[in-house]
Amino acid sequence: MIFPPWINKFYILDLKPVNSLVKWIVDQGYTLFVVSWVNPDASYKDVTLEDYIREGFLTAMDEVRAITGESQVNAVGYSIAGTTLSLTLAYLNAIGDDRVKSATFFTTLTDFSDPGEVGVFLNDDFVDGIERQCAADGVLSRHYMARTFSFLRANDLIWQPAIRSYMMGETPPAFDLLYWNGDGTNLPGPMAVRYLRGLCQANEFARDGFEIMGRKLHLSHVQVPLCAVACETDHIAPWASSFAGIRQMGSADKTFILAQSGHIAGIVSPPGKDKYGHYTSAAALTTPEDWKAGAQFTKGSWWPRWQEWLAERSGAMVPARQPGDSAHPPLAPAPGTYVTARPASVA
Repeated sequence: MIFPPWINKFYILDLKPVNSLVKWIVDQGYTLFVVSWVNPDASYKDVTLEDYIREGFLTAMDEVRAITGESQVNAVGYSIAGTTLSLTLAYLNAIGDDRVKSATFFTTLTDFSDPGEVGVFLNDDFVDGIERQCAADGVLSRHYMARTFSFLRANDLIWQPAIRSYMMGETPPAFDLLYWNGDGTNLPGPMAVRYLRGLCQANEFARDGFEIMGRKLHLSHVQVPLCAVACETDHIAPWASSFAGIRQMGSADKTFILAQSGHIAGIVSPPGKDKYGHYTSAAALTTPEDWKAGAQFTKGSWWPRWQEWLAERSGAMVPARQPGDSAHPPLAPAPGTYVTARPASVA
């Protein structure tokens, strides 16, 4: 089951058949579930990070296990949802719950000691402003996050579009990724502030521990078999910082894959195009530099390599399941009710 980022819609992994990771996973024979996060409005002003873990991650896992009749799931967390999946796994380990068989992290930061370019937006003056805005509106508006990530790539995402549109009179291209990039979501204020203060600024999960539901959690408490995919030119989750967090996790079974390209294109990289390659190594996770120096480069998508890893940690093949063929029918037809939600109050 895939937990996509909360700050954009889940369909980044299902843009069209030719580059859909969702379709590709199903084509490999897996029963796949994808979470679609609600786009919160001011009525979510009291929702916390603990609520996202309890009512989002844990409840979703309960539903999947009930639908399939399986006791364990293979979980995937993308970007910020990978960070929270890590917290969830540490919590499950603390309470002795083994519902997760394996975990995969896409472009995930869990050690924020060196957050890279985004670090300029983690200073107190910036976060203080976000906290005041959240207190006033109840949510962190999607516009603030969109502007922040655009500023990190101002030449590509601000100046070039402005020049082509305003100065050259060109119509913006019809581009699926750009549409998704503009289809952001809000975040509940308390959850967003806690994430920024405790995880990003104080780096508590990698240092002295981050408290969730009465448990102080640390990276070392993540002990399930894991596979991490980082991207070489990622400006949001620098691969070396992603590597540092994975290295500190307590699992004895770790696989690290370094894909070419950035935060999105490195993940949405289907077999066949061979536009980007990837690095792998069986060596221990020591330092990013040493690991990459000894890694083997493979031309083409990392998806098939991940599928081989996932197959070894999955159950036996069963007859294909059909949506609604269990005692727990779908809540609504795909893609669900949340994907089109745009709260008018802050959107």
